[in-house]
Amino acid sequence: MKMVRHVLARVLFYAGSSIFAAIFALPMIWLLTAPFSSRANLSVEWPDPFTLANFVRIFDNTFAVRALFQNSIIQAGGTMLAVTLIATLAAYALSRAPIRGRDALSYGLVLFSSIVTGTAAMVPLFLMIFNLGLIDTQIGVILVFTGGFLPAAIFIMRDFVDSIPRSYEESAIVAGASPFGMFRDIALPIVRPGMMVVGVWTFVNVWGSFFVPFILLRSPVNMPASVAIYSFYTEGGTPIITLTTAYALLYTLPVLGLYLFVNWRYGFRFFGGIKS
Repeated sequence: MKMVRHVLARVLFYAGSSIFAAIFALPMIWLLTAPFSSRANLSVEWPDPFTLANFVRIFDNTFAVRALFQNSIIQAGGTMLAVTLIATLAAYALSRAPIRGRDALSYGLVLFSSIVTGTAAMVPLFLMIFNLGLIDTQIGVILVFTGGFLPAAIFIMRDFVDSIPRSYEESAIVAGASPFGMFRDIALPIVRPGMMVVGVWTFVNVWGSFFVPFILLRSPVNMPASVAIYSFYTEGGTPIITLTTAYALLYTLPVLGLYLFVNWRYGFRFFGGIKS
């Protein structure tokens, strides 16, 4: 009887898992088939006839192409570099410098950043960027994103930095290494997987963000792909499914490629790799 209950439980588990997997897989299958159809709708159908006309129309739209291959890359790439570099240096300082209450400071930054979200802080952020003269500039968007993602990035990076045994640095000091050389030759190679995690996490969040660039940017030439996708809507606000799905498929490829490359090259770990 016990064996029967065990087998029945396993069957129910696999059946339920298959149902959930199908629910999540159907939108992905639709995204892979609809862009190649001339009569795409909201149902999953094999494209008949198979066509690339939707992608030709997208590449004829200079506004959408510039938004995807220039503006989005500038905003996401610039924010990724700034957040990764600053978070690594700040996490190293918080981990090694004798700062009183540094743990409370780290948790406080993460808590504050999760409560005061970009939407709630958009008015003071807009006024700040306006007073700096950075409205309708890529640097203004990058600065806002950098400030928003830094607390969580520092929190993630601290675990990687804390995993470095202090004996490594003490040995480097005895050998005559400078503080910068110690950071470059010892800490940086060890925390590199953490930097990749923070970089990809930042890139993905900025890549899919709509609200901040929509508020801070004015010129169509500066808009990212998350805003430009609305150019494939009708005047009545109805999406042209063939074009929006084709653009959405192109929109996902850079993020997917970045994730696969980093996962192949470094792997993803949300914890430090060395324990003393």
